[in-house]
Amino acid sequence: MDLHHFKEEVIAYSKEIGIDKIGFASADVFSELKARLQRQQILGYQSGFEKGSVEERTEPSRLLPEAQSIIAIALAYPSKMKNSPKNKRGDRRGVFARASWGQDYHDVLREKLHLLGAFLKEKFPEAELKSMVDTGELSDRAVAERAGIGFSGKNSAIITPEFGSYVYLGEIVTNIPFAPDDPVEDSCGECNLCVDTCPTDALVQGGQLNAQRCIAFLTQTKDFLPEEFRTNIGNRLYGCDTCQTVCPKNKGKDFHNHEAFEPDPDRVKPKLIPLLSISNREFKETYGKMSGSWRGKKPIQRNAILALGHFKETAAVNELIRLMNKDPRPVIRGTAAYSLGKIGTKECFEAIREAYDKEEDAQVQQEMDKGLNFQGI
Repeated sequence: MDLHHFKEEVIAYSKEIGIDKIGFASADVFSELKARLQRQQILGYQSGFEKGSVEERTEPSRLLPEAQSIIAIALAYPSKMKNSPKNKRGDRRGVFARASWGQDYHDVLREKLHLLGAFLKEKFPEAELKSMVDTGELSDRAVAERAGIGFSGKNSAIITPEFGSYVYLGEIVTNIPFAPDDPVEDSCGECNLCVDTCPTDALVQGGQLNAQRCIAFLTQTKDFLPEEFRTNIGNRLYGCDTCQTVCPKNKGKDFHNHEAFEPDPDRVKPKLIPLLSISNREFKETYGKMSGSWRGKKPIQRNAILALGHFKETAAVNELIRLMNKDPRPVIRGTAAYSLGKIGTKECFEAIREAYDKEEDAQVQQEMDKGLNFQGI
């Protein structure tokens, strides 16, 4: 088979099925990444969401023994929405990061990779394939960088010349020995805006991320949010876009190439108070098709409670008192007490003191103490 011609066929077909960018890379060991991941482990910078060992994440042949090359794809997603609802006193709203707008990107990319894989098998019946999107062992960013999709910016995102960093990534490891593409030149230069602007100093240096401090990671945790990050989270319910929105490479980048990624304004900027009493069924029906729902409603509700405290939203006091007294989850009770203290009305402090004597969970009582401490501020 003429692999050069076949590669051109694959590129043409990828455009037919709506893939915005495609690149080809060797299946060699990602040696530089391996060293970086080992250092991340030593420093304790990993999120814990990573799949597989360092070896599985950097050696494609461990995932497909016959691996010869990797096909990387990128789909662009929008950075702006029409008719964005206003966030106003008495009717406060939270926000989901852009990567969670529209339908869960995992499903959309898997469908594109499925179509691409079927095309490869049809043309090359001996093809061996293993596809991945985000939750696979391989680093999507490392593959995309090697395949020429974009360069790895100081914000740890892949930055493409066409779409900025507003892209979802996926890949297929295959035994077909496609010729590799050339990498894109790193063009961050002296710019350090993302590092300097990160709300929690999670970007330790250009290209190195301490996931334990990253708001995008913190919004997905299920325990009490460490107190040092509670102000930084603002009204974010899931994810964080700061290191993308400040990036000069993203200026003017807003692509609406896929209907599936179009945001529903009321879903991606929902009212906060109704989130506090949403049932599991309502949550699944409303947010189940968004990638930001994968951890369930508890982290979203905890973040909504913190956002209401951040805004000092007095309209939420009654609902927060109800949660503090009656919710079966200690994280929700304690976070409600903390935010009541931040809101800081006389009713709030009286409610915390009254609930304190009935509370049996020591961690919740600690949060109540923190809430009461706001009285002297």
